[in-house]
Amino acid sequence: MPPSSARRSRLSEGLPYPLGATWDGLGVNFALFSANATKVELCLFEEGGRREVERIALPEYTDEVWHGYLPDARPGTVYGYRVHGPYEPSAGHRFNPNKLLIDPYAKQMISHIEWNPALFGYQVESGDDTTFDERDSAPYVMKASVVDTAFTWRNGRRRIPWENTVVYEAHVRGLTKRHPALPEALRGTYAGLASAEITGYLGSLGVSTVELLPVHTFVDDSYLLDKGLKNYWGYNTIGFFAPARRYAANADFAFAEFKEMVAHLHDAGLEVILDVVYNHTAEGNELGPTLSFKGIDNASYYRLAPEPRHYINDTGTGNTVNLSNSRVLQMVMDSLRYWANDMRVDGFRFDLATILAREPHGFHEDGRFLDACRQDPTLSQVKLIAEPWDIGPGGYQVGRFSPGWAEWNDRYRDTVRAYWRGDDGKLPDLAARLSASADLFAKRGRKPWASINFVAAHDGFTLNDLVSYNDKHNEANGEDNRDGHSHNLSANYGVEGPTDDPQIRALRFIQMRNILATLLLSRGTPMLLGGDEIARSQGGNNNSYCQDNEISWVDWEGAGPDGRAQAEFVRKLLMIRRALPMLRRGRFLTGAYDEEIGVKDVGWLTPAGEEMTPENWEDAHGRCIGILLDGRAQETGIRRVGDDSTLLIITNAHSEVVPFTLPTAAGGSRWIKLLDTHKPDDTALAGSAFGERYEVPGRALLLFVLQPERTPQRATAAERSFQRVVQAVEEAALKAVRFGFE
Repeated sequence: MPPSSARRSRLSEGLPYPLGATWDGLGVNFALFSANATKVELCLFEEGGRREVERIALPEYTDEVWHGYLPDARPGTVYGYRVHGPYEPSAGHRFNPNKLLIDPYAKQMISHIEWNPALFGYQVESGDDTTFDERDSAPYVMKASVVDTAFTWRNGRRRIPWENTVVYEAHVRGLTKRHPALPEALRGTYAGLASAEITGYLGSLGVSTVELLPVHTFVDDSYLLDKGLKNYWGYNTIGFFAPARRYAANADFAFAEFKEMVAHLHDAGLEVILDVVYNHTAEGNELGPTLSFKGIDNASYYRLAPEPRHYINDTGTGNTVNLSNSRVLQMVMDSLRYWANDMRVDGFRFDLATILAREPHGFHEDGRFLDACRQDPTLSQVKLIAEPWDIGPGGYQVGRFSPGWAEWNDRYRDTVRAYWRGDDGKLPDLAARLSASADLFAKRGRKPWASINFVAAHDGFTLNDLVSYNDKHNEANGEDNRDGHSHNLSANYGVEGPTDDPQIRALRFIQMRNILATLLLSRGTPMLLGGDEIARSQGGNNNSYCQDNEISWVDWEGAGPDGRAQAEFVRKLLMIRRALPMLRRGRFLTGAYDEEIGVKDVGWLTPAGEEMTPENWEDAHGRCIGILLDGRAQETGIRRVGDDSTLLIITNAHSEVVPFTLPTAAGGSRWIKLLDTHKPDDTALAGSAFGERYEVPGRALLLFVLQPERTPQRATAAERSFQRVVQAVEEAALKAVRFGFE
């Protein structure tokens, strides 16, 4: 029997804005959008959420918002909603007041989902979603808790320029769960990520920005739980404002612990970017559960098919959030502003972002959501990164997002993988990707940073597995290895998986260093997959979305000497990148001749040290190329910059040695080798003469800097730049990455 209704004298009208439950120091205002409901009941629960103690009908309905003010509610009040209206699936309506619903604006959750037939709006045993289920779902659904959002911040958001950004993609649990220096209670938590051991490690490595896999409240799929698995990645959101309890050392204060984590990362000089999922929810299609949006106003929150009983499924997850609805768009914008303003995060990476820019007529680079972000005074000033594809019609949109956005560049990933594997005909594509993919992004005033360059990410092989497996090995996922993609562009170099063969192991680490050096010396914004810097493996699993275990967690101690040496190599690369503004300039490389100063910004060279010809570019067997970056041709705005070094990068994907003639470079005396992926620990900065035939090892990347001609009077800007780069290499050899457990 339902709890008795409250006396109306306790409840006043309240306000329709802001949406959600808002504590003002005297009471709580409750406001819920539903365009098609006929009645909304606020349900109050005892502390802990097990027993419903009261139902109160919200008294007012203004501009499609149901609202009321409860003066005796306080932070910690546990609540949910029951929403009345027609249950007409054929018309797109799935109201069922027997189902307790999560507030879309809830900022703190308690409890968790317990899978039970009562969670479904229809009689799930029948398989017929047109039936109506009268079982109460309250005992099994998570509830919201009112919070006091007050928090004292010492600093605001970090504001690292895009040109100086190096992204480190990580998972809160995966990064910290096996770190031996952390107390057991902090492993896998926001507090663990905030620890000095983790922030000190990331700072010493040299990355600028931590991009976290989803931390919005999400649901473990019932079919995964039945197999003893969990939704590890978190792309199954049910609450767009509440941080996931599962990552909190103290689950009842997850929102506060998340803020403390952000504060500590900021204090360490690191930005925080969140991977966010606004394209779909955990409620699935017409056969999915009724947890929140489906029962609040299904026809408003979701894109429905022409036969509205069914859902448009551009996400592959059963439903698609309807950002063409103004109130739904408002919810997403309110959520983003909340995380930016109240939680102080520095940017967002949008899962399946094409969906967010898709209107009923299709994708549009000036769609409502993109326009809303561009004009918003908060969101226009944070980092916005699109995953520019989905499975819907016209879903692949790399390079087509509007100015102000960066995009994951899978063309970069595939080209670099294929080139270093030794595939034919990759030099033209490689040149484009090293130059920040101007063919995709050089329009509408966009800058090189718009290309998020990556070779490995959470979805797919780790860098180690990329050079250790020919095929995916996803058997642990329980789908007979059918899940995950097969187009990995990988190679095992003789043995599938781990091996003690010293030659194969050495070659694999050389290839990892080649890929890392390519990534961090390219123009654009580099993104490292967390753990790749220590050669983390997932045993060949390229779809670890359900592996919340040792398969996915970073094995810090297991990295061994080789893994730690690789982290030192990454640190060296990042110090070189910081010391070379040319690699980060806000101009696309064109190769055009500058008549005014008589140089090209980039020259593409054959092993003979000569300019590439059309015939050279068309040679399918060409795998060695030199990239000459002339410091005199770099510029910022209208001012020439004379303090940039001139660089020569040589990449050789042939398996054999290639003699390379070092070119003559104006203003210099000789070439100094800064980096050789075959000799990562080499600190001897010996010089090589112009015209010298340098024996480039098979499968190698070399980096040279031009030593300027000496001037007797005073050091020139070019000389000072040269010394800065040399000093960076020397410092990299002296300093060490802080692993925190040595």
